Amino acid sequence: MNTIRHDFRSDTVTRPGAGMRAAMAEAEVGDDVFGDDPTVNRLEQRMAGMLGKDAALFVPSGTMSNLLALMSHCGRGDEYIAGQKAHLYVNEAGGAAVLGSIQPQPIAHQADGTLALDDIEAAIKPDDSHYARTRVIALENTFGGRALPMDYMLGVADIVRRHGLGLHLDGARAFNACAALGMDIGDFVAPFDTVSICLSKGLGAPVGSVLIGRRDLIGMARRNRKMLGGGLRQSGILAAAGLYALENNVGRLADDHRRAKMLAEGLARHDALRVATPDTNIVWVDMDAELGQRFTAFLSENGVGITGHYGQQRWVTHLDVGEDDVAAALDLVDRFFGQH
Repeated sequence: MNTIRHDFRSDTVTRPGAGMRAAMAEAEVGDDVFGDDPTVNRLEQRMAGMLGKDAALFVPSGTMSNLLALMSHCGRGDEYIAGQKAHLYVNEAGGAAVLGSIQPQPIAHQADGTLALDDIEAAIKPDDSHYARTRVIALENTFGGRALPMDYMLGVADIVRRHGLGLHLDGARAFNACAALGMDIGDFVAPFDTVSICLSKGLGAPVGSVLIGRRDLIGMARRNRKMLGGGLRQSGILAAAGLYALENNVGRLADDHRRAKMLAEGLARHDALRVATPDTNIVWVDMDAELGQRFTAFLSENGVGITGHYGQQRWVTHLDVGEDDVAAALDLVDRFFGQH
């Protein structure tokens, strides 16, 4: 395996720095299943306060956070509506169906990543014994790095209110969206009953997500977290990393976005590459499949880590990617296209 020196694979690859490690080492801990880990309690209270919600729950992963949200909104045989390419539909191993007996109702995304409001409304099932009962609509923002507009989310919220449904946000990178839109996180998530926030992506914590929302839904999620094996003990060691991230790594997300734009501009110099202008920290690059295979292999051989296949690449900037990494990667890109 080639050694990765410049790692653009994902913002999940970040490693805790000295300050975060010190906070983890010094964390005051208890038993979180008994509710007496003070650092976990502090993280949950901080997140609920920041987002303007009743309560919060610290969990090991974003996948568990989304699953707990769906299980809180839905019973066995109920249905959730989500995008055809939504992470909680495509990339979470069918957990809602397998573990929650919840039926997904995927609908197509528009070119800008949104779900058409008419399509959402048409997918809501009538009160008829032939159909699964629609209980919740799940949105994702950012979606593929795009910061979807607030007006769109408010439009979905209006549908939800008219039909008496729940509204969940997979906000794994919600702080990135807020940085791009210039919004306060509390205003951004105001329409939602539950919100999942990932601490281990751009915020740089090694582990963990937080589910935030209405008190009754979070109470149900806490019970189901135990059932799913997510009840941790002295998890304040991990929660301390999350608190450090909230205090130190939110404001700097704009640096990741700026470096993503630098990266996109450098890649776009080459006519063979079709580069989407990034909203946040994710750069998508399309090219012919055969070229993509050679190009990706060249980058890997020279220490640049990315993800992608079939002629599409995803480059992600994060706190462990500096301007020197961007410059070094672009030098390699220039060298490849100079040779080919």
